[in-house]
Formats: sequence, structure tokens, C-alpha cells
Amino acid sequence: MVNHKRRKRLLKLLAEHNTASVPQLVDWLNASPATVRRDISWLAARSLLTRTRGGAANLEQKKRGFTLTSETFQNNIQCRAEHKRAIARYAAGMCNEGETIIINGGTTTFMMAEFLTDHHLKILTNSFLMAERLLVSSENEIIVPGGKVYREQNVILSPFDNDITQHHYAAKMFMSVYGLSLLGLMEADPLLIQAEKRLISQAEELIVLADSSKFAKKAGLILCGLNRVSTVITDTEASDAAVQLLEQSGVRVVTVEREALPVQMAPSSFNAPYGYEAVGMFQPEATH
Repeated sequence: MVNHKRRKRLLKLLAEHNTASVPQLVDWLNASPATVRRDISWLAARSLLTRTRGGAANLEQKKRGFTLTSETFQNNIQCRAEHKRAIARYAAGMCNEGETIIINGGTTTFMMAEFLTDHHLKILTNSFLMAERLLVSSENEIIVPGGKVYREQNVILSPFDNDITQHHYAAKMFMSVYGLSLLGLMEADPLLIQAEKRLISQAEELIVLADSSKFAKKAGLILCGLNRVSTVITDTEASDAAVQLLEQSGVRVVTVEREALPVQMAPSSFNAPYGYEAVGMFQPEATH
């Protein structure tokens, strides 16, 4: 295997497993122990992983030097992908031909792109991977806001209040969130809160795509209350108590059965065109 391909594969393995020993990497990469140790040294020197006793560890997010503290898009898209795809399919089915919608950056919302290829919509999104995929595979009209690209979270964020989003009105906004509770929708980053509040203000109906794991997540920032949410689409593993609490707050709850991923879309392979494979294009470059 060529050096750069083997090192890229090594980083993906660490993203999946967090830590690995030299013998494990030797087996996974089909390389010699000496080669694996050289790769670990090379990547550690460029701040792309952390060396450990007898192996290597995935670099902690806080050490990568990015402004956002939320988990990476690449790691998130591998988690509960079967649940997210079913949720995304249902959400896409709620779109009516010709309407304007907003889709925020997130792994569950990104999966909607697969099911929107035959639609004719005006879509405002701050996900650059979704914008790229829909531009290539559909006839939807795509609008993206101006701002800084955060590669690891797959979002475009502007620090200014008067960005392009203020000029667009949408019938529906589909959004992923960090967490969901009786207090409302929760996020971990102030920058995300600022940008997403602007998007929410431009939409008539707010539809939240949240797999059942989101009910257990807590964050220090509240994006909006449940009174702003019209529908939550989740999976059948959501507890009855969580669903009832949302319904008692006036939120319509839709639960869907998880669905198997096509072989070419398996999260560990990253081989889907303009999908998971594209995630690998946006890995942080080495810093000197």
C-alpha cells in the first residue's frame, strides 16, 4: 500500500476505534511492525494522532485547534447510521415539490440528500457536502450562506447577523441537534447556536431529526424551546416516556424502524459516491 493511502487508512481506523496497538494496526493494514511504527511517528510529528505506549490514539478534538467543540462529522456519521437513514428517508418524504426548505448541517440531515435527488426544491443549507452532492445528483436549486467552512463538522458558519439567510423564507426547516430534552433543543457550540437561530427564524415549520440516542445527550446551550418544534422524527428505540413527554408539550412525534444500509454505504467503507467517501476529503491538514 502506498504511504499516503496507508496513513490515511490508519487515521480512519483510529477514528473508528479511538486507540489501537501496533500488532492490531499491523493486522489491519497488512504492514510490518517497523512500517506501522514509522507511520505513527510521521503522523504524530504532524499532530494528526497521539502516540501511546505500544500504539496510537485518535487525536482529541480539543487538540486539533478548531473553534467548534462538537464531535466530528466523520465520527458521527458512523454512529447509528441505520437509524439515521430511516429518519432521513421519512423526512425527505415530507417535502412538497416546488417549496423552499432549509436543511442544517448534520449527519442525519445529510442523509436526506440521497432521497431528494428526484425532487425540485429550493434548498438553503449550511452543509457544504450536502450542497455538493445535490448539485451533482439533482435539479434542486441550492443556496449556501457565506462564512467560514468548518471541515470537521461539515458546516459553513458566518459570525455576522446580516448574511444571506435573512433574505430567504422556508416552509420547513429540517435540522439535526446535539441533544433533545424537555428544556428544548440543545447544542454544544455558541457559533452553531448563533447561526441556527437565524435559520430557524426564517422557517415556518421546524422538523427535528433525532435518533433515540439524542434523548440522553445533555449540553450547556439551549437553541430553542419545544414550543418552536412542530415534529420530531426519531427511531423506535426511543422510550415511551420520552415520546409521551414530547407529545404532552405539543410536539408531533414520528417513530421509524431502522433500515439496513446498502453495502456501498456501510459506514466503515466510506465508498458511496459524493457521500461517505467525500468525508475523507476534508481531513485537517498537517500544521507546522
